[in-house]
Amino acid sequence: MNEIFANFSLDIPLPLLFLAIAAVTFLISYLWVDRVIAFINERSLGQRDEIIKYLELMFVDVNKDKLTRTLMVGSFGLGALFFVLFWPNILMGLLLGAIFTLLGWALPKHVVKYLYDKRCSQFTNQMVDGMTILSNGVRAGLSVQQSMDRVVKNLPNPISQEFRLVLSQIQLGQTLEDALTELGERIPRPDVQMFVTSVNILKETGGNMAETFQTITFTIRERQKVEKKIEALTAQGIMQGIIISMIPFILMAIFFVVDPNYIKPLFTTTLGLIALLVVITLQIIGGLMIKKVVTIKV
Repeated sequence: MNEIFANFSLDIPLPLLFLAIAAVTFLISYLWVDRVIAFINERSLGQRDEIIKYLELMFVDVNKDKLTRTLMVGSFGLGALFFVLFWPNILMGLLLGAIFTLLGWALPKHVVKYLYDKRCSQFTNQMVDGMTILSNGVRAGLSVQQSMDRVVKNLPNPISQEFRLVLSQIQLGQTLEDALTELGERIPRPDVQMFVTSVNILKETGGNMAETFQTITFTIRERQKVEKKIEALTAQGIMQGIIISMIPFILMAIFFVVDPNYIKPLFTTTLGLIALLVVITLQIIGGLMIKKVVTIKV
């Protein structure tokens, strides 16, 4: 058998082999270069642009160059750190270095997105008080703009920030309908869309705006009651999912402290690395499935 492979390898000229490899590489690059560049751009500059967008929606000024440097240090710097920590185990260092490089680049976007969603939820929670003030103001004979100014003066952020921006846009010549439409784009929540649509329709067709605000307040309050009830019912499932997902890593840390040699093959052998990768993949899949089960939209 060895002689067959030896004769087969001798029959192929080395320059021809290099030429074939170069041709295949060129063909793959020519067919996939646009997709590869687009994927890299989406996962790098695209992530940065999304972070900037969410920060601007939260009224946070950010410098693109500083943010890019921060992301580079937080991703490649973290990956290089883990590579150095596991030296001279090059395979483990490369694996963990690549994982933490990707996490360091992707995690900030999810953190900023979480903060943005939290701010939108705070705005929605404040709408009950805000709609009550708007309703009382309109009932007392004030205009919508004057009633919104009362909301700005009496309620904290984020509803104060958003309504202040709406009033500033109106003072600069923008119509109330357009300013409220942009508010609905900045806070993409059903309750906000209902408020924006109601005001815009009533401004065109006429109607009892104070009563409409009271109806919106009642609807939002009932929706929040249902959401709180669902959160109470699913809290146990969420905690169980967190505990189940963390148990393997906690046990791994305990074994590492008690007897490092017992768990060392998991990081130093090929079979151990494969098992570790399978465990992490299954934990991620299980966590996502549990999250999907306990996430109920109202």
